Amino acid sequence: MRFEHPATFNPIDQLKVIGHPTSRIEGPLKTTGTAPYAYERHDVVANQAYGYVIGSAIGKGRIAAIDLEAAKGAPGVLAIVTAENAGKLGKGERNAAPLLGGPEIAHYHQAVAIVVAGTFEQARAAAQLVRIDYVKGDGRFDLAAGRDKAITPHPSFGGPADTAVGDFAAAFAAAPVQLDATYATPDQSHAMMEPHASIAAWDGDKLTVWTSNQMIAWGAEDMAKTLSIPWENVRLVSPYIGGGFGGKLFLRADVLLAALGARAAGRPVKVALQRPLMFNNTTHRPATIQRIRIGAERDGRITAIGHESWSGNVSGGEPEMAVSQTRLLYAGANRMTATRLAALDLPEGNAMRAPGEAPA
Repeated sequence: MRFEHPATFNPIDQLKVIGHPTSRIEGPLKTTGTAPYAYERHDVVANQAYGYVIGSAIGKGRIAAIDLEAAKGAPGVLAIVTAENAGKLGKGERNAAPLLGGPEIAHYHQAVAIVVAGTFEQARAAAQLVRIDYVKGDGRFDLAAGRDKAITPHPSFGGPADTAVGDFAAAFAAAPVQLDATYATPDQSHAMMEPHASIAAWDGDKLTVWTSNQMIAWGAEDMAKTLSIPWENVRLVSPYIGGGFGGKLFLRADVLLAALGARAAGRPVKVALQRPLMFNNTTHRPATIQRIRIGAERDGRITAIGHESWSGNVSGGEPEMAVSQTRLLYAGANRMTATRLAALDLPEGNAMRAPGEAPA
């Protein structure tokens, strides 16, 4: 197949945009430092208070008790929200672990409280006075150790767990040139310059959130479901994003805790996840173990290719679809790919699943 002529007459084929020096709409504002990011929206609502998030000190277990008395009496404190007083919370379609932990802890640094005060410094100082007693549990943190118990997951955003074309096993066994290698990749987290940050304000039963989010409709839907309020009562505003890379696709703890803090304090609240908490309260790329097998003729022509991948996630999460590239890019009369998912107690990995599919 040769692509020597335009297939259609759309704007891309007409080269109205592609191939021309086109300025980004927000480019001048971002490059001059005048684009207002979520945490900097001092103009959108008055009387903003500050929230400081407390993360779990253990990786698995439960909270036995929380002592808030000293923190409540600290200067400037307006409210403290935990799972005990947040009210009943649901969970969005795209969240595997609860965004506010307690009493059960799903992973290390899972958000378990927010302290709201008149200034950031007051909120941070009061957060140090919160005393939490934990009961540690036995966690599963090693992908290699959980590999043998990995399951075949439901279809995810990357397609079905397994695919097969031809007879891979026979073709690989017969190939004069064979490659059989296993590789491992580590957990990888997003670290964009702009942290996950939000300002939340209530007007009666209607919520507005100025946030850093890549998918506005998803965020509004999941916020409504988490708070059990009508979808039309939630408005997310996100004109500028200081880096997302997929880590800001879904509703995260900063958005929910800003809303809960604002409701408890009776005034708008802004929250930015502290840098250490970003790595454990946002979606990350989970570690993988991948076995690659390629059978070829001596002239280099591939006759068989197999790609198997193991990854882990919290309960309800989805696998890392590492095999997708092999499905898309490699030819060969005999091909197979396989994806397996291990249950681990690590921060949330991939949350994308095929529409209409239940969690694995």
